[in-house]
Amino acid sequence: QVQLVESGGGLVRPGGSLRLSCAASGSIHSIFTMGWHRQAPGKQRELVASITSSDITNYADSVKGRFTISRDSAKNTVYLQMNNMKPEDTAVYYCKADIRNRYYSRNDYWGQGTQVTVSS
Repeated sequence: QVQLVESGGGLVRPGGSLRLSCAASGSIHSIFTMGWHRQAPGKQRELVASITSSDITNYADSVKGRFTISRDSAKNTVYLQMNNMKPEDTAVYYCKADIRNRYYSRNDYWGQGTQVTVSS
């Protein structure tokens, strides 16, 4: 089995910063693209940022210049540094990873989600 565990969510004031972490564990052979998605109340889940195994990154227009995604392949961990946060960043943030397990089966895995609230 493969698990993704997120941490780092919470309450922050507008203009503040948070750093999310997501660690993958279990029967992992290799990890391809990792990313962060978010879902605000009443809205569809959307891609925030992704990073490939070659460290090629992609960002939603709404977070470009404010958020930075990175990964530590030795730790099977992906991070999302969020700066200059805005109330519209409020959402549940989900980690997603494209993983091949030790039985060579390849699937997308999701974390349980972590709440991020931006409010004064």
